[in-house]
Amino acid sequence: MSERLSVFKTYKLYVGGKFPRSESGRVYEVTTRTSAAAAAGKGKWLANAPLSSRKDARDAVVAARKAFGGWSGATAYNRGQILYRVAEMLEGRRDQYVAEVADAEGLSKSKAAAQVDAAIDRWVWYAGWTDKIAQVVGGGNPVAGPFFNLSSPEPTGVVAVLAPQESSFLGLVSVIAPVVATGNTAVVIAPEKSPLPALSLGEVLATSDLPGGVVNVLSGRTAEIATPLASHQDVNAIDLAGADEELAKELEIAAADNLKRVLRPQPVDDVDWSATPGTDRMTAFLETKTVWHPTGALGASGSSY
Repeated sequence: MSERLSVFKTYKLYVGGKFPRSESGRVYEVTTRTSAAAAAGKGKWLANAPLSSRKDARDAVVAARKAFGGWSGATAYNRGQILYRVAEMLEGRRDQYVAEVADAEGLSKSKAAAQVDAAIDRWVWYAGWTDKIAQVVGGGNPVAGPFFNLSSPEPTGVVAVLAPQESSFLGLVSVIAPVVATGNTAVVIAPEKSPLPALSLGEVLATSDLPGGVVNVLSGRTAEIATPLASHQDVNAIDLAGADEELAKELEIAAADNLKRVLRPQPVDDVDWSATPGTDRMTAFLETKTVWHPTGALGASGSSY
């Protein structure tokens, strides 16, 4: 019996619910990040990842904008069901992600498994928040006059997300899930040196009832992709989690042109992606709509009808 050849996986972008190659035709090598590999100057080859271009970034924004109306208009309960389905699919492919995270971050299998388990749990956690966040940040406001005054959160729109560079899966999930849980759509730039878990996430999203275009995943040079997204007039907000101090400053300046919401990055040493995240990443990309409505005429008893 002759020895068979392995079938190597071809990683592709995830844009608009489909899996295109970069329109530029470019790829770049992704290698292991073990300490031994770093000492030798080069790690073991893992795959060729697409090297996204400015055109890919623009295409992803178009897809995200097209999906925004349907996703933001879905009921919060329905969004929660869909996000929970994503967690189910991740659980079914746990072994794959453990192997990819171990290679991506130079971790042992046990430590990689802990990261993957935490990421799946994190996705479930945000799925549970979809129909609760409105009660936390919205509600009735006391006013002086015969009016109902109600504030409710609404999604900002299309959010560009720079995934954390040092946490290829747990950090990735921690920045994507809060954006889409609250009804936004996302254009995600995968970690530059460890994009494979992010690109594999696209395969799960495509088969988990999440409408195409709600999450779009690009890989390549972070600065090259982020610059056109920061200045794009149809991007409403940007999360700079994966930007260093110099790049973050440049992107903030570019984002000011159309008054984007900007979530500034924390110093890498201060970020603990395993900690309970709280609601900050959800509220960062929510707008507040306040509605006034007359209660009607007040009678002698103070009752309104």
